Amino acid sequence: MYALIVPASTPFVLLATVMGLSWWEDHVLPSAEPVEAPAEALSTPTASVQHPELTRVDMTLTKEVARR
Repeated sequence: MYALIVPASTPFVLLATVMGLSWWEDHVLPSAEPVEAPAEALSTPTASVQHPELTRVDMTLTKEVARR
């Protein structure tokens, strides 16, 4: 008889866990100090960044095959 109680009570235990976590999220987490945004917005760099040209994959493979 006790073997039937555990599987039958599992959904209620999971529901109680979810409700407890929801309560914890609502009551415990907001008590933490809020993170304040910086007073000054970060400025974007004025100089444009030049990225090096990427090597094409097919050319790299061709060069490696040509060395063999």
